[in-house]
Amino acid sequence: MSEAIDNLTEAMKAAEVIRPRVGGFPYLAEVLRKAGVTRNVWSLPSGQSLFLTQEGPVVMQGEPLVTGVVDVPAFDEEALIGALRVDQAGESTFPEFLEASWRAGVVRYDVDLDARTVAYQGCNGEEYIEAYPAVTVV
Repeated sequence: MSEAIDNLTEAMKAAEVIRPRVGGFPYLAEVLRKAGVTRNVWSLPSGQSLFLTQEGPVVMQGEPLVTGVVDVPAFDEEALIGALRVDQAGESTFPEFLEASWRAGVVRYDVDLDARTVAYQGCNGEEYIEAYPAVTVV
């Protein structure tokens, strides 16, 4: 394994220990930011996550949300915001959040860890950007 992979893996393990069930994403993001991750780009429905880090880029291939040939859902900002609020309340798992985001027409989302924003994008250029709060982690 590379130093980039080792660093990312250790940061993700550390974040799992301190991340609260409700409102936990900012804690994960801050641990990753402190570990040198600058961006995290998710491609839905492939389940692929690209981490841009100071040690180099790392890709993680998760479980695809669909297989075969499927129609892309229309971008539905209201449904996306609903999925975000459910997740932020700790009422969904991460795979459930990804599935709900896909059903809301999200094909990609881009986390900017320095700006503390997440841009959710549809296939026709639609975009919803949400800021997340700064948190302190030790």
